[in-house]
Amino acid sequence: MGKIQFTRNYSDLSTNQGFQFEFFCDRCGTGHRTPFKPTVIGTLNNALDAASGLFGGFFGTAANLGQKARSATWEKSHDEAFEAAMEELRPDFVQCPRCSSWVCRNSCWNDDRGLCKKCSPDLAVEMTAAQSSRTVEEIWAHSKMAEEDREMLKEESWRTGVRATCPQCNVPLAANTKFCAECGAKIQSQAHCSQCGAKLAAGAKFCGDCGAKSSG
Repeated sequence: MGKIQFTRNYSDLSTNQGFQFEFFCDRCGTGHRTPFKPTVIGTLNNALDAASGLFGGFFGTAANLGQKARSATWEKSHDEAFEAAMEELRPDFVQCPRCSSWVCRNSCWNDDRGLCKKCSPDLAVEMTAAQSSRTVEEIWAHSKMAEEDREMLKEESWRTGVRATCPQCNVPLAANTKFCAECGAKIQSQAHCSQCGAKLAAGAKFCGDCGAKSSG
């Protein structure tokens, strides 16, 4: 037998009873498993082992000889089975000429570019993913804005009537401040109706627009 080409992305599931192999895609990890192929050597060796256990003596010697024969014959059969498995599954995998990875033809190979999708992504898929990502970011941004808007519409916000600047020196003010940090002027908060949002006159017990009772 000549040299056997092999890759690192496989598992050998072979036993004394037969041969079976799995081959995986380097990119996505999916793969294929060959059917289990029983061996005549494995069956014969089991029979000799059973005879040795029952009778010993001659049969025990025969079992030992069978084990030695299996060491060479089984290895040869194993190599042949492995090579056959490689040839059987080769059409399902492609080796990328750029990164040398073996990838599955169905999901990870870009036919138009002749490269794996890691080296040459599908532009249509990438564009769709980018658009979806942008949409998600916009949704989260809108959601955050909506939460801030709802906060401003709470009853406490209506009643507080936060000013942006001091009515005396026009210095910017922090939210809900009672006195100006620059000139010390008292900040007169403007009360609003909790029902309709209209401004309330100082000391008013009822809203002049809708007649609702003032909470202040």
